[in-house]
Amino acid sequence: MTADIRINGTRLWESIMEMAKIDALPNGGCGRLSLTDGDRQARDLFCQWGEAAGCNATYDRLGNMFARRAGRNPALPPIAIGSHLDTQPHGGKFDGVYGVLAGLEVVRSLNDLDIETEAPIEVVNWTNEEGARFAPAMLCSGVYAGLFDLDFALSREDARGLRFGEELDRIGYAGTEPCGDHRLGAFLEVHIEQGPILERHNDVIGVVTGGQGQRWFDVIVTGKDAHSGSTPMQGRRDALVATARLINSVQEIALAHGPHGVGTVGELHVSPNSRNTIPGEVRFTIDFRHPDDHVLSAMDAAVRTAAAQEANVQVDLQMVWHNPPVAFDAGCVTAIENATKAIGYPYQRMNSGAGHDACQVARTVPTAMVFVPCRDGLSHNEAEWAEPEHLTAGCNVLLHAALTLSNRTALVA
Repeated sequence: MTADIRINGTRLWESIMEMAKIDALPNGGCGRLSLTDGDRQARDLFCQWGEAAGCNATYDRLGNMFARRAGRNPALPPIAIGSHLDTQPHGGKFDGVYGVLAGLEVVRSLNDLDIETEAPIEVVNWTNEEGARFAPAMLCSGVYAGLFDLDFALSREDARGLRFGEELDRIGYAGTEPCGDHRLGAFLEVHIEQGPILERHNDVIGVVTGGQGQRWFDVIVTGKDAHSGSTPMQGRRDALVATARLINSVQEIALAHGPHGVGTVGELHVSPNSRNTIPGEVRFTIDFRHPDDHVLSAMDAAVRTAAAQEANVQVDLQMVWHNPPVAFDAGCVTAIENATKAIGYPYQRMNSGAGHDACQVARTVPTAMVFVPCRDGLSHNEAEWAEPEHLTAGCNVLLHAALTLSNRTALVA
């Protein structure tokens, strides 16, 4: 158990490239949405690789998958490593997929090195992390952590009206184990950063200490359709003009709560969307994020104040999701930091700007994350890219942290 043991970086890279062939897109990315035929193929391949590595694969009622490598003491809860295999519609090769296949590579490397752990090691694929087809994001890790209930998840519908539960049954990955009953001793997730901080500082590893909170809003601005040529400017009830002011308010609110506050309007639907009709209705979304829930509440209050000031239209602003900030387990964070120091990678402690399954699981299981750089901080884009040596580094840290936690679990069990 020395600092010089390493994973097989070439094999890790080849596995990521092979998985990327499923629902590949013309510009190099992946469009593998949750519970599609492509998702089923990805799950089948993961099962095949896990079985070849000696793992026993199971999945729960929501299709969360657990591939277990036995430990010396089967009574100990496993040290779990994982992420997700679903992608955005125009996603990259690495987001989520890297975390699952890094877990698989840890298992393969333990086999190569003939290392037996005290606690079992499990590789996890969480269902529907992206939320691109079935909202909200991190749905099934959220049910696992008790943030959502089972019926809520099963009843989610996509844009075509297809229900989550029916699609899960269709692809054959609806298990019988209740979601949340699968015991874990700890959970580790490695991920591309999806931001520019590590790259800017020439750091190889981000030791992630927690995830910031999120509040999502659906907004409907109702004015009045009218002729664009014959309706005077005075007295118009233009829903889009009011929306433009609210969007600017979102920007100003985020800047006022910097440097960590961020605000985004990512969806905008204008009705009737006609060149010569004043817009009578606009529907849009707001995404606020901050690592301090008190500040997040202040951002919430500020946008409600801005909405109340739009006197010539009706504004219906509803919060549809509140995901509070989370602090990762100090012992798991220390295990990752010590592994990074032992190997000698340059690193920094940091908070996660994006939401991850680890941020949900951390509410019930000791959890931490590892970040590695991605080019220009770009993600949720076909051009998403991570250097092979950085992916290898993150997986090496994962291997050493998992070994430490496996032995620690044995000591305190």
